[in-house]
Amino acid sequence: MSNSSPSPLPASDRPDVTARLRDALLGASFTADGLLELLGAPAYAALARSETVPALRATRGDTPLEMLVRLFLLQQPVPHARVEGVLPVAACLESGWLVPVGSDSGSVGDEVAATVDVRPYGGPGGEDWFIVSDLGCAVGGAGGIGSRDEGVVLGVGGASTTLAGIAVRMPVSAALDLGTGSGIQALHAVQHATRVTATDVNPRALHITALTLALSGAPAADLREGSLFEPVRDDETFDLIVSNPPFVISPGARLTYRDGGMGGDDLCRTLVQQAGERLREGGFAQFLANWQHLEGEDWQDRLRSWVPRGCDAWIVQREVQDVTQYAELWLRDAGDHQGDPAEYQARYDAWLDEFEARKVRAVGFGWITLRKTGTAVPSVTVEEWPHPVEQPLGDTVRAHFDRLDYLREHDDAALLAAHFKLAAEIVQEQVGLPGAEDPEHVVLRQNRGMRRATKVDTVGAGFAGVCDGTLSAGRILDAIAQLVGEDPVLLRDRTPAQIRLLVEQGFIEPA
Repeated sequence: MSNSSPSPLPASDRPDVTARLRDALLGASFTADGLLELLGAPAYAALARSETVPALRATRGDTPLEMLVRLFLLQQPVPHARVEGVLPVAACLESGWLVPVGSDSGSVGDEVAATVDVRPYGGPGGEDWFIVSDLGCAVGGAGGIGSRDEGVVLGVGGASTTLAGIAVRMPVSAALDLGTGSGIQALHAVQHATRVTATDVNPRALHITALTLALSGAPAADLREGSLFEPVRDDETFDLIVSNPPFVISPGARLTYRDGGMGGDDLCRTLVQQAGERLREGGFAQFLANWQHLEGEDWQDRLRSWVPRGCDAWIVQREVQDVTQYAELWLRDAGDHQGDPAEYQARYDAWLDEFEARKVRAVGFGWITLRKTGTAVPSVTVEEWPHPVEQPLGDTVRAHFDRLDYLREHDDAALLAAHFKLAAEIVQEQVGLPGAEDPEHVVLRQNRGMRRATKVDTVGAGFAGVCDGTLSAGRILDAIAQLVGEDPVLLRDRTPAQIRLLVEQGFIEPA
């Protein structure tokens, strides 16, 4: 693995060249759909794992698309004469998208090579976008990247697409992408925000974000250099803040894209705590984060303490790793396992020393969503949900907070007077021994969104099944009481808590 600096970047002030390059890429079907058709599903999926051999085997021909894949995704030089009819080669060489190879004189050689990786990326509305990144960093994680340079800029990985999927998408006037990296979050945001500000401590990332936006045919963003909220003026607030920050809890700050440079999980905590004062009323702030599980401390209480005043919060822990698993993950991410064994061991020891000193027993990963409400009694939900979900989840996230508003505005009497309907694609499962007269318990399960499952008693199951918006909750409970021979007053008294849970988790909706 090389320790050399990344290559010079293409000029970001040549919109004429960028537009011509975009047209050429689209003309050759260098798109997400075009790649899938060319490579086939197995090779296409392998690219997302940073495995390039299947794609190399699938692009041994001389079609324009095969040459572009080798050039911009697989770091292979291609014959100058062959690509000249596909790309505006002279303009791309002049502006720095391509460099000549195969000639000692410095003039145009026999072949050309790309200076950056370009990955086709399909937008949510079928748009054909392109994510620019440093060479070797267009796909998957950083394992095996061609540079350990501190300022290397990655392309699209699983964390990037996760954040893009959970972000709330609605028309807003101002959005902030904090720690923009290759610009994928800014690219999504400019589609529905009048003004997008994108920041990064790494000036190289800002340059690459400008390239990503321009090559994708998207509006430009206001690009600012600095850490966390430092580049934001005191009087600026936003309707949406998104960040895939350098959340890795590490001993030191080796790689800008992942290591925040603060002790423990202080960077994520600081980011969350400072976001509240930057949000407008009703605005959302959404982050990916790591957090420490400390000896003698409840991790959920730890995260509740991060939530800023005046904000509702929904925090979902998706994964937990013990400290050895966590250290190994990020050592491999940097390619340390491929280097000197003694150096690898020393780095591993440093991670474990850091965790031991901080009394960290595990590290959690997940999503944090804040919504500015200004309410005196905010709602803070902290939960563990490692199960599969259905992306995109932006509408699910927004609906979660809408339901919190509804429940906050309705006391038990108002709930009983309200009308509800069963949410779409809810199924009921009965669990018990074969042949038993009655099930041990009943489970309601969602087939969309978070794909939750919740146990209910027979009253809860019967109530949910009858909810079609025609009868009030109280009338339904009266009918159930008559069927089961229970006092309707007692049933009305004990059931609102279960109704609240079903509403909060999205199993029933106000009609």
